[in-house]
Amino acid sequence: MSQLNESPIITVERRKAITIIVSAVIIALALGVGLTQVGTGFATRAGNGITVTGSAKTSAVADNAVWTLSVSLSSPTVGAAVKKVDSDVAALSSYLTQGGIAADALTLGPVATFANEEFVNGNATGRILSYRATRDVTVRTKDVQLVSKLSQGIGSLLETGINVNNYGPQYYISNLPELRPELMSEAMKDAKLRAESLTKAVGGSLGSLVNVKAGPIQITTPDSTMTADYGAYDTSTINKTVSATVSVTFNTN
Repeated sequence: MSQLNESPIITVERRKAITIIVSAVIIALALGVGLTQVGTGFATRAGNGITVTGSAKTSAVADNAVWTLSVSLSSPTVGAAVKKVDSDVAALSSYLTQGGIAADALTLGPVATFANEEFVNGNATGRILSYRATRDVTVRTKDVQLVSKLSQGIGSLLETGINVNNYGPQYYISNLPELRPELMSEAMKDAKLRAESLTKAVGGSLGSLVNVKAGPIQITTPDSTMTADYGAYDTSTINKTVSATVSVTFNTN
């Protein structure tokens, strides 16, 4: 009897409430099913494979040295500047050959001359103050220890008044073509061990190889952590560390 006496407004509001509740339940069920499917998809994709990085490194000793020195000085005339440069280059060459460097290991560059112009308030006056002459002397040898010794002792030559710019020796390794495949092989073994350890820890097993991406070779000073996207080649030391990395993807079971 009480239902018959309900006002039309109350009946409409009750229907609206029921409709909202039913809609909410439908949406919740749909979201639950959708999220379950999405979660299952992520788990499947994550379980299809594993990607790991393997690394390997070894010590290497440089067996080639390239050492460039430059003689540079100024004089009031071009002729005087060139004459002084030639005299200092001869003294430098004598220091190197008497120190044990073979004469045919020296390469003398061409003489370059430059006019030092006068400037006033940033404007050239047309007057030449002096002329500078320069000449490079390059040493190429496999005796890296001798080059290191002479480089450290070049101060004795500078004390005589010879104007030499010492850019420091650069040391290279010649067996890099042999080291590269060896390091890549060791890095692959390291990657496989890592992948096996990770999959075993979660109760899985390693499957077939899917993809391999080799990283650049890094040649650094000993114990250095320096890396470069396109590879590094430090030439400042005789002793070096050569390292390689590979990114490997395996299927998992």
